[in-house]
Amino acid sequence: MCLVALALGADARFPLVIASNRDEFFKRPTASLGWWSAQAGDAPVLAGRDLDAGGTWLGLSAHGRFALLTNVRSPVPADAQAPTRGGIVPEWLCTPESADRFWIRTALAGHNGFNLIAADIPGGECFWASNTAAHPQRLLPGIYGLSNAGLDTPWPKVDALKARLRTSLAETKSVDDLALHLFDALADRAIALDHALPSTGVPLAWERRLSAAFIGTPDRSYGTRCSTLVITEYRNDQPVTHVMERSFDAEGQASPVQHTVLRDWPGAYNVRDISMCAMPAS
Repeated sequence: MCLVALALGADARFPLVIASNRDEFFKRPTASLGWWSAQAGDAPVLAGRDLDAGGTWLGLSAHGRFALLTNVRSPVPADAQAPTRGGIVPEWLCTPESADRFWIRTALAGHNGFNLIAADIPGGECFWASNTAAHPQRLLPGIYGLSNAGLDTPWPKVDALKARLRTSLAETKSVDDLALHLFDALADRAIALDHALPSTGVPLAWERRLSAAFIGTPDRSYGTRCSTLVITEYRNDQPVTHVMERSFDAEGQASPVQHTVLRDWPGAYNVRDISMCAMPAS
C-alpha cells in the first residue's frame, strides 16, 4: 500500500474511515478482497492477498482488529533476504498479544522499512509504528495521512487526501455518498509541481509519477492496483462496517466494486469512544 487517509473518532456517525490505494507491479500476482487464513488454525481475516510473498497490506479480523501497512521509500536497495513485510498485518490480526509485546517482537524481526497502523478496538489499543522511528505512537481522535514516509509527512498527495476526507465527512450524509467522494479522491491522477515534490532518492521522473494519488507508468508495468475503503457507521445505535474495494488493470480500467458488510463490527465495544485507544509506552 502506498497512500492512506484515516479518520479515527473524527465524526460521530462515521467513527472509523480508511481510504487507501495499493500501488504495485502488475506482474505480481494478487488475490482480491476476501476471507482467508494465513496459517492452518488461524482465524480468517478479511483482506486482499499477495500471492507472491504472502501476507497483505490491509485487513480486518472478525474480533475487532485492523491493520494496514506501507513501505518506506528509500534509495538503498531492499534486503532480498529480509522477511516479507506483508506478513506483519495477518500476524497482528491473529495474535492474542498486546500491542507492546507484538511491537517488540516485530521491530526485531529484520524487515525492510515499513509503516504500520494497527488497532485492537475491543482491547483499547491503536498505534502507528515504523522500524525507522524510535517508538510507536498512540493515535488519538483525528485525521491522519500516510504514504511512504513517516505518519503525516506533508507530501502533496497525503495532504490532499486528508483534506478530501475531512471535507467528505462534513458534507456527506450516507455511506454511498461518502464512498463515492473517497473513491473519486483516490482516483486523482494530478501530478504535484516540482517544487512540492519530496526528495526520496529516486529519479525526478519517478518522483513526479509517484506524486499522484492514482499512479500509472507509461509502460504500464506499475501503478495503482486497488482502492480500498473501510467505513464504520452507526445505524440505530449499532455499528455497521463496510469494506469496499475496486481493482484496476494495467490500463487503469476498474473492476466492479466488491462490498462486504460486517454487522456489529467491531462488536460490543463502543467504537465511538475511540479515544480509549492507546499504545502503551515502550
